[in-house]
Parts: sequence; structure tokens; C-alpha cells
Amino acid sequence: MAMSLCDDTLLCNFPKCRAKLSGFAWVTACSHAFCDQHGSGEFSRSPAICPACSSALSGKLDIVRTELAPSEEYKAMVLAGLRPDIVLDISSRALAFWSYQTHQERMYQEYSLSRAEVQLKQMEKVLTQQNQSRELELTAMRGEIASLKKVMEEYKRKYSEVSERLMERNRQYQKLQGLYDSLRLRNMVVGVGERDAPLQSGHYSFNTGVARQASPQGSPQFLSAGPEGDGRFFSCLEPDGAKTFFQFSSPSRDRGRPFIKKH
Repeated sequence: MAMSLCDDTLLCNFPKCRAKLSGFAWVTACSHAFCDQHGSGEFSRSPAICPACSSALSGKLDIVRTELAPSEEYKAMVLAGLRPDIVLDISSRALAFWSYQTHQERMYQEYSLSRAEVQLKQMEKVLTQQNQSRELELTAMRGEIASLKKVMEEYKRKYSEVSERLMERNRQYQKLQGLYDSLRLRNMVVGVGERDAPLQSGHYSFNTGVARQASPQGSPQFLSAGPEGDGRFFSCLEPDGAKTFFQFSSPSRDRGRPFIKKH
């Protein structure tokens, strides 16, 4: 609490300061030292209380503001004229003050070290618990990943089976589609042939005069007999023309009518 172990500089004993003393310092009869800032502030009150040990400092010389780097003149005159035993007594008391500060600093450092070790152990314990928890979580996640991989492999197998079945169904469908198209084309060819056969054998030919039966699915075909045939046959579509056409162009009518020879 008072002296740095790496050098011979005293430290302020104020609990939240611990600054290196320089210039002027406040020393007490209870062997504590404070920086000029905190000493001036704490010891300006009455009664004065030591901030380090809470001891009452009511004596005239219980608190002294001293210069830490005195001049050569001061050092030459401060103990001048005193008997050697007094000089030794003063020196021994000053050395005791210094030893106390050193002991306090060592105790403070040991206390800080022990507290740091306790905190370190607590942190190690917490870290160990966290690591164990993380290991359990990782183990659980690894198990879940393994199960998900198995599920994925099962889905892949099912997908492969479904894909093969779908390809087989597609092949069957293509085969059936080909058969259907061939049968449909065959039926269309047969139907066209059946329609063309009555047309070739049932229509009336004006060139030969032979009567043929008309196909029930088609309309009668009219063949022109010459350059003027178009006008003659289309005129048959009119009411009078239709009568004349069916009267004079039907061979069946001519065969049923009696033949009258003109003289």
C-alpha cells in the first residue's frame, strides 16, 4: 500500500489513489503517507482522521507535510547539533516508517495476488462448465447431424426409386402414345377409303349416261359436259331449272315413260 517493489518510491496510501509520491507528501503518526492532493483535502477537516486506518490524529505533530527531495542546505542543518544517539533514534524511526511501508506494500501485493488467483479459479471453473456445456451441445448436434444424414440418404433412395418408376411410366406412356397414333392414323385411312368407295361407284356420269348411287355422306358431284356445261348445271339450282333437270336428265324416268314415235 505504500511502496513499489520495483523501485524505492513510496505510494499514496489513499485507497483509490496509489499514485507515486513526489514533491511534497503528508505523513502521519500511524505510519501512513498520502499525496499532497489527498492529504490537503483529508487533513483540512477537524478532527483529522487517517483515511487508511481511521485513526484519530489529534496531536500537533501527528500529521506532517514534508518535502520528499529536500535541498542540500536542509539536509546539512536538520540534524545539526543533535547528539549521536538522538540522530540514530531519529534515523531508526525513519527506517521503521520505511520498513512498515515496504511490509504494507508486500502484503497488499500478496492480497491482490490471492484475490486474482481466486478470481482466476472462479473463471476457470466457469470456463470449464461452459466448455462442458458446449461439448454436450456439440455432441447433441453431431447426433442430430448424423440422424439428418440418414434421413437425407433415405430420401435420396426414395427419390431414385420414384425417378426410375417415373421414367418407366414415361416409356410406357410414349409406347402407348405411339400405338394410339398409329391406330388413329389407320382408322383415318380406312374411313377415307370407305367414303371414297361409294363416291366412285354411286354418282351419275353424264358422259356415259349410267346412273350410280350417291354416297350418303357426300353431296352429288356435277361434271360439266362442255364449255357451256357450267351455266347449264348451275341453272339447275333454280326452281324451274331443277324441275327441268330432274325431268330430262334422269334415265330412270326415260325408261318408265312409253316410247311414242313421231311420224
